[in-house]
Amino acid sequence: MGMKFSLRPARDGARYLVAAILCVVTAAACGSVTTTNSAAKPAKPATPAAKVSLTVVVTPAPGATPKRWTLRCDPAGGTEPDAKAACRALLAAKNPFAPIPRGIMCPMIVAGPQKATITGTFFGQHVASNFSRAGCQATRWAKLGAVFGSLGTGSGAASGSPVH
Repeated sequence: MGMKFSLRPARDGARYLVAAILCVVTAAACGSVTTTNSAAKPAKPATPAAKVSLTVVVTPAPGATPKRWTLRCDPAGGTEPDAKAACRALLAAKNPFAPIPRGIMCPMIVAGPQKATITGTFFGQHVASNFSRAGCQATRWAKLGAVFGSLGTGSGAASGSPVH
């Protein structure tokens, strides 16, 4: 007589197939829109992006006005007065932004009142690190001395020599 309709639900595989087809059609429609600009200017060759791009803020003493500069390495640049020396020190340091390991003994020597903050990117990794010239932090400071400019160098405990 006529056609018979089944009241059975569709198979699970058919549902997934329909959903997949809809996704493919939608993705194809989104990617098919293009623009043509015949008056487009050829792109200028950009300077290579620095592999290290940091902002350094050093406070020379409590209550003093912080000094701020930028440092880019590989290629060297930024507002750091001696960017090449700072990049040499930074790139020679092993894990320059690693935290101080737990459980190590630290000298209770204050090499100076300076404090610093370094933020930015270091070979694609975000960096936000604080430094000071006291205790365990003094070792980290000495490792990166040139990065802190003229405020990062000094004599005595800052250079790692014993204090008498």
